[in-house]
Amino acid sequence: MGKSDGYLEWQRVLPGKRDKRARVRDWKEFQLAQTPDVSRQQGGRCMDCGIPFCHQGCPLGNLIPEWNDLVYRDRWQEAYRRLDATNNFPEFTGRLCPAPCEAACVLNINDDPVTIEQMEKEIIERAFAEGWVKAHTPAPRTGKRVAVVGSGPAGLAAAQQLNLAGHEVVVLERADRLGGLLRYGIPDFKMQKGVIDRRLALMREEGVSFQTGADVGVEPTWDALAAEYDAVLVAVGAGRPRDLDVPGRELDGVVMAMDYLEQQNRVVAGETPPGPRIDARGRNVIILGGGDTGSDCLGTALRQGAASVAQVELMPRPPAERADENPWPQWPLVFRTSSSQAEGGDREFAVLTKRLEGKDGKLTRLHAVEVRFVRDGGRLRLEEVPGTERSYDVDLLILAMGFVSPVSEALVEQLGVDLDARGNVAVDKAFRTSVEGVYAAGDASRGASLIVWAISDGREAARTIDADLARRPSLLPSRGIDQAWP
Repeated sequence: MGKSDGYLEWQRVLPGKRDKRARVRDWKEFQLAQTPDVSRQQGGRCMDCGIPFCHQGCPLGNLIPEWNDLVYRDRWQEAYRRLDATNNFPEFTGRLCPAPCEAACVLNINDDPVTIEQMEKEIIERAFAEGWVKAHTPAPRTGKRVAVVGSGPAGLAAAQQLNLAGHEVVVLERADRLGGLLRYGIPDFKMQKGVIDRRLALMREEGVSFQTGADVGVEPTWDALAAEYDAVLVAVGAGRPRDLDVPGRELDGVVMAMDYLEQQNRVVAGETPPGPRIDARGRNVIILGGGDTGSDCLGTALRQGAASVAQVELMPRPPAERADENPWPQWPLVFRTSSSQAEGGDREFAVLTKRLEGKDGKLTRLHAVEVRFVRDGGRLRLEEVPGTERSYDVDLLILAMGFVSPVSEALVEQLGVDLDARGNVAVDKAFRTSVEGVYAAGDASRGASLIVWAISDGREAARTIDADLARRPSLLPSRGIDQAWP
């Protein structure tokens, strides 16, 4: 695929970024577009590897070598149709996915992988610009009605697929705007919200209905919803964050990451968010958590004008290169620097928070200690390092330590669905819950994971729902090149 020796002729070229000094002064996307010639060369780097291990890294089954080859040959519209066959929202994954496909690229054994994520973005953005992206014509209506609860990537992917199969689909969202964490958890500097609105407009044109302000479990109740619709898909995400259980947690100045990010996203959208303003301007900020959410909080704090920002991680600093026990094509557990981390702030590893200190009810200091991980039999045990106690000045502590499970109390009480050992909605291999006619997908059943897994789960859950309702499978894993095209 591509140019058989293209990877020898052209080096990997990452997308350009706006200057750090400029981009921290606004909320616009930091990433720049590539020129078509550069994109063609990057597509041409996709070698004729025989077995495309990039498929091992991509749960969507994206036809990566095919659309890389088509871009190299300057056949962009065909490349878009191949991309659209397996991925409902490449404009989302092309901006937000950590690209496990690139980690599994054969070139990544001893060279730099193909820029697969950026190619997705370039293809879909050109498709929108050229007018190739149009509403998919749904099949004749089946008379079956499906309620999708949650408008994140899993819910939206399932809704689009089910509508394409001819079912009447209603997406219910508790918030006042659609998109789930895409809307309120992802800062605009990573994805401006017009990208979501553009896709939602197409879905409305296709016939999908949306209801905002629908707090399912309260009004309507889960059992009432299940009685009204032929099928219900639970796609509410993993909304229960991991909290910090230390003395001083109650002090003013300790906030959850999602509360912080949502409020700023609302401000950027021109809203006046309810509740006290969480603003990092002039404050000493510490972010607990070294993942993507923590990085998003870091970029947000820098743009708000924080006096200082530090991202503190419990785990040790990853190695610069793959360890022997982490071979290709596994996801490489190596040290990375995100766009936000490149903009400023400090990063610390292997630090455990012990207690918080305050004055007049307001947070002033964080007390911590260094830790190390010791192998105890087959398990790693955390132990404190004597003599490494330390403290930090802090008046805004942001908890970005991940998510533990969906908020499921009402779902269990009203429908009686089973949960798994981690508190997620228990499903079988086809995304059916323990209650007939009720399904779950995305983070609600998988646990907090990647956007690409959410879209994949939504698509696969839609296949099961369609087969159960219609008593015949009408949705394929991918759309053929001429299937369902207007």
